[in-house]
Amino acid sequence: MDIIRLTPSDEFFPQELKTITSPPKELYCIGNLRLLKNRRIAVVGSRKCTAYGKTVSQSLGKKLSLSGIAVVSGLARGIDRQAHIGALEGIGSTIAVMATGIDKCYPISNRDLYERIGKEGLLISENPPGYNCRRFDFPHRNRLISGLSEGIVVVEAPLRSGSLITAEKAADQGKEVFAIPGNITSFFSMGCNSLIRDGAKAVSVLNDVFLDMNIEIPENVVKAENLGKDEKIVYDIINIRGESTTESLYKSTGFDHPKLSGILTVLEMKGVITSSMGKFFVEKI
Repeated sequence: MDIIRLTPSDEFFPQELKTITSPPKELYCIGNLRLLKNRRIAVVGSRKCTAYGKTVSQSLGKKLSLSGIAVVSGLARGIDRQAHIGALEGIGSTIAVMATGIDKCYPISNRDLYERIGKEGLLISENPPGYNCRRFDFPHRNRLISGLSEGIVVVEAPLRSGSLITAEKAADQGKEVFAIPGNITSFFSMGCNSLIRDGAKAVSVLNDVFLDMNIEIPENVVKAENLGKDEKIVYDIINIRGESTTESLYKSTGFDHPKLSGILTVLEMKGVITSSMGKFFVEKI
């Protein structure tokens, strides 16, 4: 993959990064520079997260991208990874801001995602090729994530999290800060709940971000009314109840297990439902 070096005098060098504290002297990029001309929203969170956090992050990334928004995140495990994956499904695609040199993937477990973003999205680093990142490079990198973005959504984060540093940078830069509220007893939601207490906007449904940021809400790619008869039966039960397990759907529909399993798989493939922790939910995209 070709590496492109940008300096502040180049056309594609983001104007927003010229005015932040400690602006980068240069940027190294791989991929589609035109994404730097898109509207951009950051979606970030903890490396260690719940299945709920992963589902929300991927759904939000996809929905923003379907509206033409470039989703910015940090290529980390957990929330960042899911935001990137979701965003790659839409036209807005995704921008990964790295702490390493642009030619080094960290963590190595995200190599598949690194290569895909390099082809379909945009990789960015202020560090030259060959640079091995150190611990302090990650919080320093976060000012670029917030600087590139109109607003930032923190999906899940404990009290001591790099995502809170990114949110703090965003607030200092005058950007909108959103947080997904969570269970007050959950370690993974303490940071988000703290952000809300301190003035971040609570996200009750994903559309809150779109309305507050004046982003057009995308239409559902697969309309529920276009489902087959048996698919519609299962979809309606889940939609009315809010959530359902396989066992409860088996009792309600009377379908045998192989048939029900096949219908649920097709509904997930069509993108109208999602599953987490043994339960099925209607996908609100």
